[in-house]
Amino acid sequence: MLKNMKKDTKVNFATYAGVIIAFVVLLSLRSMGLLSRSLSGMLVPICCYVVMAISLNLTVGVLGELSLGHAGFMSVGAFGGVIVAMGLSTSIGSDPLRLIIAMIAGAIFAAIAGFIVGIPVLRLRGDYLAIVTLAFGEIIKELMNCLIVGYDSRGLHIALNISGKVTIDTLGLDETGFAIIKGAQGATGTDKIATFTAGFILIMIALVIVLNLVNSRSGRAILAIRDNRIAAESVGINVTKYKMMAFVTSAAMAGAAGALYGLNYSNMAASKFDFNTSILVLVFVVLGGLGRIWGSVVAAVVLYVLPEALREFADYRMLVYAVVLILVMLATNSPAIRGLLAKVIPHRGKGEEKNG
Repeated sequence: MLKNMKKDTKVNFATYAGVIIAFVVLLSLRSMGLLSRSLSGMLVPICCYVVMAISLNLTVGVLGELSLGHAGFMSVGAFGGVIVAMGLSTSIGSDPLRLIIAMIAGAIFAAIAGFIVGIPVLRLRGDYLAIVTLAFGEIIKELMNCLIVGYDSRGLHIALNISGKVTIDTLGLDETGFAIIKGAQGATGTDKIATFTAGFILIMIALVIVLNLVNSRSGRAILAIRDNRIAAESVGINVTKYKMMAFVTSAAMAGAAGALYGLNYSNMAASKFDFNTSILVLVFVVLGGLGRIWGSVVAAVVLYVLPEALREFADYRMLVYAVVLILVMLATNSPAIRGLLAKVIPHRGKGEEKNG
């Protein structure tokens, strides 16, 4: 057991070091003007998707539950963070402080949504859980499409355009007021205060939370539930408690990533956080390896940048992208390659998890 713990510690520190080195290198290249404009613009979204992949791996890889509505929590954090940041624009002049508060608020809103969704969802298993999380993700997206928010000297004004007749004028904003979210049009005129440094810090926080959780007593309980729910219950593990812990933590990190993502663009619509976004993040997790947090980081970066790197292939770039995905899937499922990776990089298998 001690030997395995030492291996896990080495992998964790290697993950931290890799992220720090990548941040320093990219920051240096950008300061010297060696990064293209398109790649510079992708740095913050890359950080957001890395955090999304880390958080979803906690649910899918560590907890062992398939969630297809993770983009819904990202949208809750995104719109919640935008509302808080824009609402504080007149009272707090510091953009970094507003960004921090917005990300914390986005994490809280998403955690609440995760708790509400988790109450019925975590009672299900397998395909049923996947279908219900998909439904909740779409419900959250449609609710965001109906959300209308404005701000004036009297504070925030919020309405839901369920009937299709409510507009921003319905809020009755005074002459100092401005619209923050316009229903299906989404958030418009948002202050772009997200930074690459904030994205790096968020990745490090997400790594610390997940890696420490996995290696803690609670993490071992979550892994036991994943391996054998009945056996875990038989030794007194509160299955509902630990499943909810993992699910809400995952949702909170997705919400913080969503807030950072939303404050990186001046315009953002709820349609961005649809089923395809959830599947994209799931692809990052699966290709990076279920339970391998470092794999999620690498997969999210490579697969997000790959379409842009293949832009010179024009109409064939998505075909090449699909071929690369297939090749990676074949490689990661090859017994020879998996055996080689097991020797080079330790991975917590089921037997090790039970002993750890």
